[in-house]
Amino acid sequence: MLRTPTDETRLRILVWLKEPRTAADGVTADAVAERFSLPRPVAVTHLRLLEATGMVRTSRSAGRVRYHRDDMRIAEVARMFEKGW
Repeated sequence: MLRTPTDETRLRILVWLKEPRTAADGVTADAVAERFSLPRPVAVTHLRLLEATGMVRTSRSAGRVRYHRDDMRIAEVARMFEKGW
């Protein structure tokens, strides 16, 4: 996660997940792939990395995995970096 790709895709996904509609409903891997013009497997890889670091959490709706920001975890990580971790 800390190795940031040059296009900053994971950061852009986190920013998008903060928007009111996506924050309320979460997004699917298909929606991420479409929004950022990525192949679905690439979108899934980004989302799994974000989930593995705790930046996003998942829920299931109609049999589909939906991804949501975990703002508490993001704030915790930000504090660690501010303290020079």
